[in-house]
Amino acid sequence: MIKTLLFDFGDVFINLDKTATEREFLKLGNADNYQQIHSLAESYEVGKMSTSEFYEAMGQLFPEATSDQISTAWNAILKDFPLYRLEFLKQLAAIKEYKLILLSNTNEAHINWVKKKVPYFEEFKSYFDVFYLSYEIHLRKPDTAIYKYVLDQQDLKATEVLFIDDTKENTDVAKKLGIQTWNLRPGTDDIIDLFKVKTTLR
Repeated sequence: MIKTLLFDFGDVFINLDKTATEREFLKLGNADNYQQIHSLAESYEVGKMSTSEFYEAMGQLFPEATSDQISTAWNAILKDFPLYRLEFLKQLAAIKEYKLILLSNTNEAHINWVKKKVPYFEEFKSYFDVFYLSYEIHLRKPDTAIYKYVLDQQDLKATEVLFIDDTKENTDVAKKLGIQTWNLRPGTDDIIDLFKVKTTLR
């Protein structure tokens, strides 16, 4: 019996363009830098670097770019957050049948962008019992440790948790721990169809 719903954020609630950041940075020059960008991003995403340190390092990779250009390129992955998904979450929280937890690989700059651009972010956050962001807990998916951390912190049984994420690698690792999963496919699936896809929830 599922008692906890564990949600990803990107491409589950907020839409992403996962190629946009690389595409925008390529416009700023030196395509060979992208592996370094990826390495910096992983460190930043688990809170090993502050936002100022991250942007300073990015500035060294793109010395001809302005700070605004770097910030715009970095946040280009983030798109719209459809209101109907907020309404779905609101209704889900209202029935009080499940503990609701968000588990997102994200960083401070992206969350600050969301806070600025999505007027109902704080309302969205309020519907969750727990809100885990990788840069705050210093762990990221698909590392096994992040799932164990959530299970231990919230005293959850893996078999009673349904984890929804758009990245198959993330759901595959969770599944090995006994967590039930839904690998949501952006453009094909939508979180509002949760009860249609997982009919055993009702």
